[in-house]
Amino acid sequence: MTLTVLMNAGPWLPVPPPGYGGIENVVATLVPQLRRLGVRVVLASVDSSTLPVDERISVFAEGRFDALQRPYNQVCGVAQAHLAGVVRQLHARDDIDLVHDHVEAVGLATLAAMGPDAPPVLHTLHWDLAKHPELYGDFDGGDRIRVNGVSAAQLARAPRALREHAVGHVHLATPLAEEALRRPRPTKGGYVLVLGRINPGKGQDVAVRLARRVGFPLVLAGPVGPYHRPAELAAAGDEARQNPDVRYFHDEVAPHLDGDRVRWLGTVAGRDRDTLLAGARATLFPLRWEEPGGTAVVESLALGTPVVAIARGCLPELVEHGRTGLLTGDAEELGELVLAADLLEPDECRREASARFTPAVMARRYLALYEQLRRLGTAPRLQAA
Repeated sequence: MTLTVLMNAGPWLPVPPPGYGGIENVVATLVPQLRRLGVRVVLASVDSSTLPVDERISVFAEGRFDALQRPYNQVCGVAQAHLAGVVRQLHARDDIDLVHDHVEAVGLATLAAMGPDAPPVLHTLHWDLAKHPELYGDFDGGDRIRVNGVSAAQLARAPRALREHAVGHVHLATPLAEEALRRPRPTKGGYVLVLGRINPGKGQDVAVRLARRVGFPLVLAGPVGPYHRPAELAAAGDEARQNPDVRYFHDEVAPHLDGDRVRWLGTVAGRDRDTLLAGARATLFPLRWEEPGGTAVVESLALGTPVVAIARGCLPELVEHGRTGLLTGDAEELGELVLAADLLEPDECRREASARFTPAVMARRYLALYEQLRRLGTAPRLQAA
């Protein structure tokens, strides 16, 4: 019997996204592999999504990511409207075997509230699990709602009630890992790359100070709040500083930019992004938070670029110290590790990615979880520590 899964990607960005979009990129990576395994996929997203699927449902024509920058009382209806559309579909049809939900907080709460007659739900946790204590602290989805993490470290930090609904973790994957060992060996430049949204948790201010102190060229690539290009941010003026990420950038990062040794490129996407990542001597992750998933980490490895990072969150699960990267608990040591990263072998990084982080590996793991959820009465919850 064909398994039909409603894949709920949410209303914020199309799938695949045009540039930055972590969850939407995960969905775009997972779905083609699931379909190759015989799963029928109904995608709940926005109408501008272009990912090939068996069926698409949507409430909004375009992604509503811009609304996330507005006050809560102006934006709170967006995700709810999308979930209401999903619920209407689930009430109106009987061919959905399982819902795989990726919508933060409201997806879990809404689908749990549907009651025992709704399909089983696997809710993937892509974010910091300390964010929603009121929801997670006493969550009870019975045997119908299960959750999975994107790393073991993420689940270990989850509230007990949420961990009791967990069926394990699935590491993120990248399509870049599929051809990792067939690609020509990358030619390395002298620069170090920090890839990702610019905010205090990612620690770009630590990176720029290290670059100036130790003396290595540094490139920052990623958006600042809703602004994807330096010209966009400059044109936004002082009003943009209402966004906390913009204030952080102006106060802690921008004073160190000189356009030469330390540069911010804005969002870099597609082939340009891959070329930039493959050419770096190392990627740097000076984290201040417990990184849950690490998409940029596995992409770096797939392109043969060693990782230098604070050993927080999922990093010790993804990076083998001394082989595919260098990890430390002390931010002051990161500069020395950046210089030592030249001694690591890029092919070891690519070999690790091709074994562990391909889309096919991720899809097989999720298919096993789907089958576990279908055996609702026999699928034991993991016991909280």
